[in-house]
Order: sequence, then structure tokens, then C-alpha cells
Amino acid sequence: MLVAKESELRERYGVHWRLTGVATRRTGWLADPGGLHPLALLNGHWPAPPADAPRNVREWLERARADLLFEATSLNAQHGQPAIDHLRAALEHGAHAISANKGPIVHAYGELTALARARGKRFLHESTVMDGVPIFSLFSAGLPAADLRGISGVLNSTTNVVLTEIEKGRTLEEAVKHAQALGVAETDPSADLDGWDAAVKLAALVIVLMGVPLRLEHIRRTGIRELSVEKIRAARAAGMRYKLVCRAERRAGAEAPVHAIVEPELLPLSDPLANLEGTSSAIRFDLDVFSLSLVEHNPGIEATAYGLLADFLRAVHAENPAGR
Repeated sequence: MLVAKESELRERYGVHWRLTGVATRRTGWLADPGGLHPLALLNGHWPAPPADAPRNVREWLERARADLLFEATSLNAQHGQPAIDHLRAALEHGAHAISANKGPIVHAYGELTALARARGKRFLHESTVMDGVPIFSLFSAGLPAADLRGISGVLNSTTNVVLTEIEKGRTLEEAVKHAQALGVAETDPSADLDGWDAAVKLAALVIVLMGVPLRLEHIRRTGIRELSVEKIRAARAAGMRYKLVCRAERRAGAEAPVHAIVEPELLPLSDPLANLEGTSSAIRFDLDVFSLSLVEHNPGIEATAYGLLADFLRAVHAENPAGR
């Protein structure tokens, strides 16, 4: 995405960039302040790590002389690591921290935002929910003084694909393999099928947009495994559909300020959520002034990359409005 939009970034926004570090499980910590070659890396041509290669994230950030970190490790719903450590290290190093990982929001949002503020940097996370759809930036920039009272939506692509494929006649196992072939399901799809991914996304939305430190154990969570294929197909034949729906509602005066739930719901076809196909997702925000719905139609990995790119531009321009 950075390569494809390099000319636009330079000519329209005055932004120049250089890739100085890449880290993966397979290749370890690669750093070159003079610049690595993105297209070579994308085509599998990785430089051999030197004998004195960085041994951890802090050495890597120093060696790369990083101004900004993109953090894209896999979600760990239980504790948010190692992403939290990576983001903390970047901010302490003096770099902006941009993440596509939901775990750090759920487990360390207050800490990371306070650290970013203290260091004069940005902690941004647009790609964590609905890929590149501008949800968090919409509220911060476009909905001043609006009171968010409720959230509802279908936020997990894997379960949407699986339920649709079961309706068409596949078994659960066959539907999961189809979702994996599309690239939306992990090798172990438990986080999706059991509702963890959706619950983490809902918690992230409540924490950031409602300002309530919602913990995962306070979300009533049920996945789609308990739905039999016969039940799913019978509902479809009757003009209804099952979807894994997330809901959060602010409750004034209640013991818990927000009631949150993730569970399969039987929806009539007149409900917009029932008509989502493939990897599409949708969300509705109920505000004190109006209600607003957003739909993302069949996103791919490019949508997630775009969310990271948009955060990149926000971070750079917050530091230097003239570009750099």
C-alpha cells in the first residue's frame, strides 16, 4: 500500500517514507537505517540477518532509527501480548505507534494513550475494527459533542462466511475450510467461532468511544458452535437468518454502566444485518442526536492496510502539518 501510493503521498501530502525495519517470526529482527527494499521483501527476497542482528524490539527500534511503528501481530484476547510490549517500546523510543491489533486497546488503552500523550506521539488503531472503515477517527473528528448510547453490529467476517456457507449446504468443517481459503479465518478458528474476536472488537469500541473500561469477562458471549446446521438451514428456509451480533447499551444508574453481549441472533430478512454476505460487516451507532449505520462490503487485506496507511498520515500530519 505504501509503495502503490508513494507518488500520491509525496505529491499530495508532502510525505516521504523509508522502510528501515521489518520483524517477523520467521526472519527475526531486520534493521537498516539506510532503507530496506519493500518490493524485494514482498517478493520473498530477504537479506540475511547480520551476526549482530537486534535481539529484541527495543534494540530493533534503535537500530532502525524508527519514527513510526506499524504493529500487526496476531491477536491474543487474554492478555494482548506481545503487541502491548511492542507499542510501549515504540512510544518510549519516541516513535508513533500504529496497530491493527485489538488486544492492546482492551488490555492497555489507558496506559498507551497516556504514554503517547506524554511523549508527544500518537497511538492510533483504526484497523482494529472493520478494517479501513473510519470508525474511531469519525468520532474524534466528525461527531463532536455527540453522546453514544448504543452499538450494534456484525463485526466478525469468519462467522458471517461460515453461516452463509452452511445455509448453502456445507458442513461446519467445510464452511470453516472455505473461510480459511478466503484468508479470513485463522488456522485455529476458535477465536472466531466462539465469539472471542467479536467480543474483543465490541470491548474496544466501548472502551474508546464510550469511555467505559469494559472487561472481556463482563461481556455475555456465545459463539456459533451451538447452532446446528439443521437449525441454520431451517431458519433460512423460513425467511430468517442467524448472525453473530454484538450489542452494547449504556444504562444510566445501573450497576454496570454498559450492558454488552455477543451471541447468535435470529433476524428477519428486513433487518439490514441479515442481508450481509461474505466477508461484509456492519455497525450501527445510536447517538443522542441521530442513529448512524456503516457497512463494509467484502473487504480484503487491502482494507486493513488502508486503515494503517490512514493512521500513518494522521500521525505524520499531527506532528508536522506541512508533511515530511
